Amino acid sequence: MRAWLMDGYEGIERLRQAEVPDPQPGPGEVLLKVRYAALNPADAFLAQAQYPARPPLPHILGRDGAGEVLAVGAGVEGVKPGDLVGILRCEAGVERWGTFAEKVAVPAASVAPLPEGWTLEEMAAAPLVYLTAWQALVQWGGLPSPGQVLLVTGASGGVGVASVMLGRSMGMTVVALSRSAEKARRLRELGADHVFDPGAPDLKQQVLGALDGKRVDLAVDLVAGPLFHTVLQLLGYGGRISVAGRSGGTVPDFNTAMLFFRRLRIGGVSVGDYTPEGAQTAWKEIVRRLAQLGQKPVIDSVFAFDQLKDAFRRLAEGPMGKVLVKVA
Repeated sequence: MRAWLMDGYEGIERLRQAEVPDPQPGPGEVLLKVRYAALNPADAFLAQAQYPARPPLPHILGRDGAGEVLAVGAGVEGVKPGDLVGILRCEAGVERWGTFAEKVAVPAASVAPLPEGWTLEEMAAAPLVYLTAWQALVQWGGLPSPGQVLLVTGASGGVGVASVMLGRSMGMTVVALSRSAEKARRLRELGADHVFDPGAPDLKQQVLGALDGKRVDLAVDLVAGPLFHTVLQLLGYGGRISVAGRSGGTVPDFNTAMLFFRRLRIGGVSVGDYTPEGAQTAWKEIVRRLAQLGQKPVIDSVFAFDQLKDAFRRLAEGPMGKVLVKVA
């Protein structure tokens, strides 16, 4: 099969395309013909040794994908050849070969059928970012209460869009941050009540003015960097930040005293914490909520398999939704 191989940790630009033997499904696994694979920032981090995994080399990246089941291993029930499925969270693309290949073997417990009315592209685009957003929203002790205020930084990316949609499904007031006027318009269509430019010098005043006396209850932060200080300042008493990204780099001059008197809490998000059973349960709830909203995953662009490096360049530019490659 054709695959993009990672021979070391020098970054995405050093990936090479080659022919490798087809994987075989072991007990409890399925072999999937990959039709579409989605890109995630974590792929690029792993390729630069900035991710807590050191798989055997050469490695095949790619954590999200959807396609057709070709074969099943011993003991597999409920999935059969010919089924169209997507991959939920598992070790594909992390510790074992992933979806930037024509075929991939994954645990049967980590695949899910296409939701009604979804395309294969939408299924490939969704699991990792929606499971990440779900964890970011519920990790503080269950569902947020309707009427609470959600702030999403980096809102036009995959996890950002998912957080906006899921926050809306929970009845939250959603404040999104995006530098693009066109993306701001689209985020409002997806459920954001307010959208602001994070580069505005009076961002704090704009947000608090729009909230009419309220403050932020929960922030899903995908940016970090200097913006993190403003996010902290916008939190109300007992406010929480779920940290799910760092596209803006490290936080400069962090002063822990900012946490004291309003009892603020900061927690990391790790999609790797999901068990197969937990991911399936969360996924079913995510799909149900999206159906209630009449929404589907947002796809920014689809590249040819040979254009994988171009697709990663698009991801680095800051897309509106997910970037995919068409594998087969």
